[in-house]
Amino acid sequence: MDCGLEFPYVVAVSAGACNGLSYMSHQRGRARFSNIEMLEKYRYIGLRYLLTQHSILNQKLLYRDFPERIVPFDYGACFANPARFEMVTTDCRTGQPCYLEERSDPERLVTLVKASSSLPFVCPITWVDGMPMLDGGIVDSIPVERAESRGFVRNVVVLTRNKGYRKKTKEMHIPTFIYKGYPRLREALARRCACYNDQLAMVERMEAEGRIVVIRPQRPVDVGRMERNIVKLRALYGEGYACARKVMSALLA
Repeated sequence: MDCGLEFPYVVAVSAGACNGLSYMSHQRGRARFSNIEMLEKYRYIGLRYLLTQHSILNQKLLYRDFPERIVPFDYGACFANPARFEMVTTDCRTGQPCYLEERSDPERLVTLVKASSSLPFVCPITWVDGMPMLDGGIVDSIPVERAESRGFVRNVVVLTRNKGYRKKTKEMHIPTFIYKGYPRLREALARRCACYNDQLAMVERMEAEGRIVVIRPQRPVDVGRMERNIVKLRALYGEGYACARKVMSALLA
């Protein structure tokens, strides 16, 4: 946004979907505020929400109070943006990714980003159009192939891990009493680490071939998925901005 760089298509997953919405509405700084300043003030991550909302996140605050009154989301600007914006979810019935978008209904838009960010095991299933959905990162954490399938061959990929990073691969056995009735979801969860590592290797190949530009941390990230240390989060935000500036000449070219 600072460089006036616009994309005709954006596809995002989980927390990336939340950040992507602020990019689509051109509300600069909104993503930082929600991830850092608002976390410091409201402490919306915690086990107490598992008791009250069956979620490790305060979903009422994140998906109702925040976009409606704390820092109102500019739905008009988002819907007027000519770019296409898809959010990735996982269909619990099939264990396959879904790529969903919304161009006019604020309530459904919030439901989509909530579904894309519904982490397995610690967040409840989100129902979208009558279909049970969870976090898109279960099956497609880095949807660059989706972008190419839509005809976009010059893509920018934003990663959350340094080059060479791989998850420790081990088969995860999901007991049948967890997500009972969704056997293909359990299969997808069992393959999750291997799927993510395959995508990381694919990104590195595409980058080496000059097919994509990648923005990624330059060193191992010392920030957890449910990080609550504000100092660490501010440092990571600053590093991310610096990484983007470093590759901006390549993007503009």
